Amino acid sequence: MNKPKHFSALGVLIAGDILVLLLVTIFGFATHGELGSAGLRMLTTFVPLVVAWALVAPHLGAFDLEKSSQVGQLWRPFWAMVLAGPWAAWLRGALLNAPIVPIFVVVLGGICAIALFVWRLLYWAFFARRFHGITRLNERLS
Repeated sequence: MNKPKHFSALGVLIAGDILVLLLVTIFGFATHGELGSAGLRMLTTFVPLVVAWALVAPHLGAFDLEKSSQVGQLWRPFWAMVLAGPWAAWLRGALLNAPIVPIFVVVLGGICAIALFVWRLLYWAFFARRFHGITRLNERLS
């Protein structure tokens, strides 16, 4: 019976991460006044974000369900995105054959890192207890 819980918890983490990256992409285009005309161009930001995240996050334990259920481990997805941000910007630049603007790298990585941190905090608060039986603030943060 642990496998369905494992798969559903991991599914919630992955789906939530992808949704957050999609929302950040939409937010970015909206703040530049390009949301209405962007269409499929949004994929040139979204796809590199997802690819970079998928390549970096597992190495920092961002998909480790035991660590994801501990509030003291919330730094993992945050720093994973800080590292994935430059990769995403590089992939985007390569895809568009365009220069990579340093401020874009900082803003993209920073906004995504904060958004993922908030999402993972919400995951910990609302889902981790259900999936992992977490009690009392992870036993007082161990």
